[in-house]
Amino acid sequence: MNKDVIIACDFSSRAATLEFLDRFPEGRKPFVKIGMELFYAEGPAIVRDIKARGHKVFLDLKLHDIPNTVKKAMRVLSSLDVDMVNVHAAGTVAMMRAALEGLTRADGTRPLLIAVTQLTSTSEEVMQQELLIGAGIGDTIVKYASNAREAGLDGVVCSPLEAGMVKQACGPGFLAVTPGIRFADAAADDQVRITTPARAREIGSDFIVVGRPITAAADPVAAYERCMKEFTLSF
Repeated sequence: MNKDVIIACDFSSRAATLEFLDRFPEGRKPFVKIGMELFYAEGPAIVRDIKARGHKVFLDLKLHDIPNTVKKAMRVLSSLDVDMVNVHAAGTVAMMRAALEGLTRADGTRPLLIAVTQLTSTSEEVMQQELLIGAGIGDTIVKYASNAREAGLDGVVCSPLEAGMVKQACGPGFLAVTPGIRFADAAADDQVRITTPARAREIGSDFIVVGRPITAAADPVAAYERCMKEFTLSF
């Protein structure tokens, strides 16, 4: 699978989102992430609008509930024809298997399904002191990734710093989708476990999810093109 940059469209409204996407020239249709803020504000219609414009969509809702509830929710999300969707790996293997079952359409097709391991805003200290997870963050992420692979998922969301160990544990075809990307000359903001697009490529990320370094840039198209060049080496 070719590497790609996913732009996190973390806007609060349809108008702001489409205004941002209108900056890209015709024929340039970046892969975009729709997260909770935008989806809860605008509902399924925003997904249909962006898909109709020719963009691939990663619907980032991080489902985490009992298996039957997640299965039913995934059945609804599958009808939106998104390209990627996710759950929390902490929801257990049973929940992830139920998600996969609900997401798979009658003809056998489905979007990519990935699982969140640990958020990039979570440090090992917070994980151990607040979540009472005694294992190290690397071991925890590898275990969560192994559970996702056992459940039949396509990959996980992890920080780029853990992409290599996920690949080593789960195989080269198991996807590592990594947020926490910043240019070398940019601020970290509220992320803790971060790296650059170039380093993410070297470590083994398949997709990088980039928000503010692109969406808040003076020239978002130029920032996106820079990110694509550094990450894919073929843009």
